[in-house]
Amino acid sequence: MQNMVILAGNIGQTPEIRTTQSGTKITNFSLATSRPRLSEGRVMRDENGYRVMDTEWHRITCFNGLGKTVAEHCEMGMKVLVHGRIHYTKWIGSMGNDRYGCEIIAEKVDFLSRPKSAENENPELVDRDDEIPF
Repeated sequence: MQNMVILAGNIGQTPEIRTTQSGTKITNFSLATSRPRLSEGRVMRDENGYRVMDTEWHRITCFNGLGKTVAEHCEMGMKVLVHGRIHYTKWIGSMGNDRYGCEIIAEKVDFLSRPKSAENENPELVDRDDEIPF
């Protein structure tokens, strides 16, 4: 049996990192995925002819090294591909009723775009011929 999720979307806010008392680093961010809205099997369009999109928001959680990398290199608006699993939680709310939550535990995050702060930088050209061991 499998619990696998693959999501491609845009980061909704700057990733937040925190550390537990035991030293585990946890990074959270929201991810927006979009798809065209359908009506009777056809893509809906607005008055200007643009597709009407439905957006869903996902809570993504990364641990330790992956979380550190995401926190250091990701920012709002970047496109990422997240491989992970669905995790459900249940707790008792302040009013005594059952509350439920859902998050994606990331196992791998691929960067599909560069941070906006790095888009204007010129890539450094490096001659690595001398690093080849043969």
